[in-house]
Amino acid sequence: MNELEKCNYIDQEFYKSVKEVLEQARKRVYRNIQNEMVLTYWQIGKMIVEKQGGLERAKYGDRLIKELSIQLTKDFGKGFTISNLKYMRQFFLTFQKSHALRGQLTWTHYKLIISLDNEKARDFYIKKAVEDNWSTRQLERAIHTFSYQRYLLSKGNHDVVDDTVKKEVIDPKDIIKDPYVLDFVGLKPDSSFYEKDLEQALITHLNEFLLELGSGFAFVARQRRFDMDGRNFYVDLVLYNYKLKCFVLIDLKRGDLTHQDIGQMQMYVNYYTREMMEPGDNPPIGIILSADKSDMLVKYTLPLDNKQIYASKYMLYLPKEEELQKEMNNQLKALQDFRSDD
Repeated sequence: MNELEKCNYIDQEFYKSVKEVLEQARKRVYRNIQNEMVLTYWQIGKMIVEKQGGLERAKYGDRLIKELSIQLTKDFGKGFTISNLKYMRQFFLTFQKSHALRGQLTWTHYKLIISLDNEKARDFYIKKAVEDNWSTRQLERAIHTFSYQRYLLSKGNHDVVDDTVKKEVIDPKDIIKDPYVLDFVGLKPDSSFYEKDLEQALITHLNEFLLELGSGFAFVARQRRFDMDGRNFYVDLVLYNYKLKCFVLIDLKRGDLTHQDIGQMQMYVNYYTREMMEPGDNPPIGIILSADKSDMLVKYTLPLDNKQIYASKYMLYLPKEEELQKEMNNQLKALQDFRSDD
């Protein structure tokens, strides 16, 4: 009989209570250690800046950091590499008031945040990371998928940010972005190209395209043909999302979205629903990617209970913040004009 079997007389509810106390204590200790680490590294960064002669000269004098790294590594072990000490210096230069630091964020969080040049973007990611309790991996993904820029483009819709860091997807609309940034294809917005050129570019950069789409996508086919009463129809791209467990049909449009485009996608989705679904599959969804679209046209073309067809803009480059702000102002003005007409 082992020691665990000898303890069968212990009330399991009592044991769970004791275990919970210990686990909560561990969490508090971990948080305290992380907080102390952040404050300590901020203080070291401040000392480096002051030793190097203030803010203006802090970018120079790397010899000091090199020698400091050697001595600290000898006395304290890992964690004091040259690059890490430079992070500490940049940490202080970015946050010069220690009371502005958030105790919920770890040193790894801050290393990601100080890599951003835009102060508004830094504030945005700090706020979201604290409010939504983001892990460092979630914060990294949010930054790499330009969540701040998407937030501006969406007129302040936090859902487009949350979608990029969710671990599980339970609804098709949770995976749809608007817009999609396709800057990796190498096509210029002002150049003349055809839809087939965009399609080929997406296939050439398939890995980047799947990453931009989000979690769970796998490529199935391009230009998938199906026959209807002797007429051939072609779906530009067919994917499968293993989290949603459904086909995802993508139609590419170089120009503005029309109601005929939505009707065509409805036909594609209906065909795949009735002919291509396998046991265990959920109904397919269709995504129309167009250079521009009218939200009102989409709203009144699709039924109120629509859960299968989505329209999104694609962008061939990531706009500067000034362009994003201009676009937001234009959309707000259009909304105001629309309301004043009612």
